[in-house]
Amino acid sequence: MEKKPTNKKFLVILIVLVVLGATYGIYKYMHSLAHEETDDAQVEKNMNPILPRVTGYITKVFVKDNDFVKKGDTLFTIDDKDYVVRVEEAKAALAAAEGSFEAAKADTGGASANISVSEANVQSSKGNIEAAKVRLWRATNDFQRFENLYKNHSITKQQFEQAQAAKQEAEAQLKVLQQAENASNYQKNVIVSRSNVTGKQVDVAAANIKKAQAMLDAAKLNLTYTVVTASIDGQVATIDIQPGQLVQPGQALFYIINNQDAWVVANFKETQLNKMKVGQKVTIIADAYPDVKFEGVLASFSPATGSRFSLLPPDNATGNFVKTIQRLPVKISLTENNDKEKIKLLRPGMNVEVDVHVK
Repeated sequence: MEKKPTNKKFLVILIVLVVLGATYGIYKYMHSLAHEETDDAQVEKNMNPILPRVTGYITKVFVKDNDFVKKGDTLFTIDDKDYVVRVEEAKAALAAAEGSFEAAKADTGGASANISVSEANVQSSKGNIEAAKVRLWRATNDFQRFENLYKNHSITKQQFEQAQAAKQEAEAQLKVLQQAENASNYQKNVIVSRSNVTGKQVDVAAANIKKAQAMLDAAKLNLTYTVVTASIDGQVATIDIQPGQLVQPGQALFYIINNQDAWVVANFKETQLNKMKVGQKVTIIADAYPDVKFEGVLASFSPATGSRFSLLPPDNATGNFVKTIQRLPVKISLTENNDKEKIKLLRPGMNVEVDVHVK
């Protein structure tokens, strides 16, 4: 039989394909030893919700969808008529509390004056009692001498009776002065008790001033909340509000996206985590901008797999168990070496491919 001629071109092409395939396989194997890759990754940015702090009807909206805003820019305003009235009411309550405090202070001043007068009366009574005691002592001594002389018949009965009457008069006068002192002390105690009550009234009035001042501060603060401003620099999204709409405290109306700060969350298979460590260099390529390479660094690992944060986490204790490879969210921070203008091009939720340099 005649031998078929060998097709040299086919042989050359086959050899070239085998060499190229082997080279590519070796390259991918060597690359896999130093890299871990995934395309299950998305861009993340801070999305600040706009939440009103007071109830009211929107009067004017100053922004539109996708507008760029600066920190402090007015986003919308709420009708402030009710809050202006509350401020005026709080001012009136504060004025009334201050008036009550001044009246209580005046009463305290009058009570202090009465205490001073009562104290002077008590001291005067004590002085009169001391003088009466001296007179009684002298009258008693005179009576004793006259009594001895009367027994010796050296004086008349009239002289003896005069000495006895002087002694009794001094005793009666001392008793009257002592009763007057007791009355002065009682009056002083009553005035002091009233003064203590008045002092407590002053303390209560001072506390009412503080309460009224706090209410006024709260009313003024709520009035400032009727003007809703941007808390950060960024871009607003989904402005779904209009004048006349009633808003409630804590109601999420729309979001401000912070375009300056971005990071990536990549979901790696659990079999890829063996060599990955915090601080390793990461190369990031966004699907939207395939010609731009972003530089990142592995920042942290999630404490649980993504399935554990789902609405219905899997329960492997059921009878029908199928083992599946789980994925763990990994946070990747963008470094300062990246162009800030290019970072602004990234939007939350964009798909990216990440390459972690494990060696």
